[in-house]
Amino acid sequence: MRVLLGPQGLDELDRPELPDLYAVPRRPWLRANMVSTVDGSATGADGRSGSINNAADHRVFRVLRSLADAIVVGAGTARAEGYGPADVPLVLVSRRAEVPEGLRGHEPGRVLVATCAAAERLDEARSLLGEDNVLVLGEDSVDLVALRDALVGRGYESLLSEGGPHLLRDLVAAGLVDELCTTVVPTVVAADGPRISAGPRVDVPLTLELLLEDAGTLLARWYVDRT
Repeated sequence: MRVLLGPQGLDELDRPELPDLYAVPRRPWLRANMVSTVDGSATGADGRSGSINNAADHRVFRVLRSLADAIVVGAGTARAEGYGPADVPLVLVSRRAEVPEGLRGHEPGRVLVATCAAAERLDEARSLLGEDNVLVLGEDSVDLVALRDALVGRGYESLLSEGGPHLLRDLVAAGLVDELCTTVVPTVVAADGPRISAGPRVDVPLTLELLLEDAGTLLARWYVDRT
């Protein structure tokens, strides 16, 4: 376990140091990255995680993306958070084969959809993205194990998932998550906001690998305990 606590803040870490702290220990490797408030909400008042992000979270967010070969995200989360294309392929998980407006019309291969044979928008997705960029994995739901294997087969061995809560739960339940990166921002929002995971109960132990503190924001790397 590596724990770095102190008032110096992330800005005083040497520029190469933060990527080194978040380097993946082996490949293939799938990690998820989620943010929440102290009282456990994954969103702010507007229903978006973007409203609780802060500078420390954004800095680690950018580092994690820079270390990824591909980003896996639920199509609903991509739509709600206003996603655009990333520097690496963005893989949308959608039972409907939904492609949000902001992710249409870009260079082929920058956006992929992982869906199932029963998807109601399958033909539309193929028309928008190209057949090679629509992964049909399963009949009525997306086979996440097959998705991981398909992405690794394309050379995308360092995978980053950015949620949402249902996709995180399903990836954990399928035994696919190697690491969970969490940011806890020093804010309380109350109300009934979603947690970072949602769905049927799972029980997966984690081991703390790294903890950073920046002006009250806690940023952690948790490895899934497979022992």
